[in-house]
Amino acid sequence: MLYKNWNTPVYSAIKAYTDTAPLPFHMPGHKLGKGIPEEFLGEIEKLDLTEIPGMDNLHAPAGAVKEAQELAAAAFGARKSFFLVNGSTVGLHAAIAAMCRPGQSLIVGRDCHSSVINGMLLAGVRPHYILPEYTAEFGINTGVAVSAVEKALDDAPDAAGVLLTRPNYYGVCSDVTAIAKLVHAHGKLLAVDEAHGSHLYFNKRLPAGSLESGADICVQSAHKTLPAFTQGAILHVGSEKADLQRLQYFLDIFQTTSPSYIIMAYLDIARAVMQKYGKSLLDGLLDAIEACSGGMASKGIKILCKADLPDFEHDTTRITVNTAAMGISGYTAEKLLREQNNIQVEMSDVKNIVCISTIADEPESIARLFSAIAGLEKYGGRGKTAAIPSFAGLSLPADVMEPYEILNAQYEKIPLNDASGRVCRDIVSPYPPGIALVCPGERFNPERVGLLQKIIRCGGIVHGVDENGYVNVVK
Repeated sequence: MLYKNWNTPVYSAIKAYTDTAPLPFHMPGHKLGKGIPEEFLGEIEKLDLTEIPGMDNLHAPAGAVKEAQELAAAAFGARKSFFLVNGSTVGLHAAIAAMCRPGQSLIVGRDCHSSVINGMLLAGVRPHYILPEYTAEFGINTGVAVSAVEKALDDAPDAAGVLLTRPNYYGVCSDVTAIAKLVHAHGKLLAVDEAHGSHLYFNKRLPAGSLESGADICVQSAHKTLPAFTQGAILHVGSEKADLQRLQYFLDIFQTTSPSYIIMAYLDIARAVMQKYGKSLLDGLLDAIEACSGGMASKGIKILCKADLPDFEHDTTRITVNTAAMGISGYTAEKLLREQNNIQVEMSDVKNIVCISTIADEPESIARLFSAIAGLEKYGGRGKTAAIPSFAGLSLPADVMEPYEILNAQYEKIPLNDASGRVCRDIVSPYPPGIALVCPGERFNPERVGLLQKIIRCGGIVHGVDENGYVNVVK
C-alpha cells in the first residue's frame, strides 16, 4: 500500500519536509544521511535488535558494546566512556547524581541547558549559579570567566563541584584548562556539558576538547555534530577523581532498559568515521567557511568570531550571524531563509541565526548558505527590530524554594502579565537555545516578565509559557 493512504501524522510531516530536498544547517550532524558512508545506510530496520546472544548488553557490557565503548574512549582520550541512548540528558542527570548528595550545592553556569536544571531537581541539589559574560552586539551570553568560577568557589565552599556548558549554542568556548586547574586546587570535580563539542577532538584548528583540558567528566551529544543518530550521546570520564561505580549506578537507574541498537550502532559508526576521515573533512569544512565568511564584513554582515570574544575561543563550524545588524530579527531571517532559499537553520533568537555545519556539509552547501545570508540585506527593516530586547545587565531572580519543595508543590496557572512576585514552578526559557530566564523556585520579577513578553512579541517561542500566555506558579 502507498503511505499516503495511511493516517501517520509524524511520518507524513517528516516526509513533507525531506521531500522538498532542503539544505539543513541543523542537527543531527549526519545531515539527512549525507555524512554516513553508504554501506551503513541500507536496511536500518535490521539493526533494531535486543539483548539476544552475541548482541551484548548496554547495562552489563562484556562483548561488542564493551569493545565499542573502549574504542570511543581511545578516540576521545577518556579513561572510560559510556554510550547513552537517551541523549545527553541522561548523562547529565547521572553525572549530577554521582557528583552530589541530596542537599548539597553544585556550582553551575547559568547558561546551562534545561536538562541540567531538571537533573538538579531530581537529585535534590541546590544550584549556585554563575552568570556568564555577555556581548551586547550579538545579544548573547558568551562564556564563563575564570574569575567568576574563582568567586563561586569562594562563595560556595561546600559545593560538590562545578558544571559548565562548553561550547555553548553559539560555539563560544570558556577556558576549561584554567578553570580545571582552579577547581582541582579546591579539591572539587569539574563536569562539562559538551553536547555541542564532540567534533572538537578531531582537528587542531578547533578549540581543544574539555577532556584534553582537564575535565573530570564530560557529556557529549554525538548526534549534534557527528554523523550519529538523534539521542546518540556519550559520557566520558577523564580522570580518576570521578567515581566510576556511582556513575554506572546512576546510569543504570536513569537510562532505559531497552536501549536502541540502532543508536548504539551509529555511535560506533560516527566514531569510526571521525577517526578515519574527521581531520581531513573538518579541514575542508573550515576552509570553505573561512573562504565564504571573509567577504561578509564588507557587506555589513557580522558573523561571530574570535575577534568578538577577547577572553574566549570560538568554534568556527558554528556559524552565528547577527541579523539585527541588517535590520531584521533572527526569527524573521530564519523564516526568510526557509521560504526563499529552502535552507533550514538550527535556531534563531532575537538578534541572530545559528547554523550548525558538520563534516556532512560540502563546500557548495557552505557557499549556498553564505550567498543566501548575503541576500537577506534586501529585507532590512522587517521583523520588528525596534522591539528587539536586550539581555544586558540581568541579575539573578530571587531563589526562594528548595528543589525537593518544588517537585511536590501545588501550583496554579496565571497570565504571564500577572506573574511578577510569584514563585515559578517550571523552567521558563526561550527555546532554542533553552537557557532559563526563570528557574523552578525562583521568583518572577518585572524585569524578567517584561523581557519574556518582548521575546514573544518578536516571534520567539518560550517554553514554560503556554499558547494562551499563562505560566505555572506555586500556590
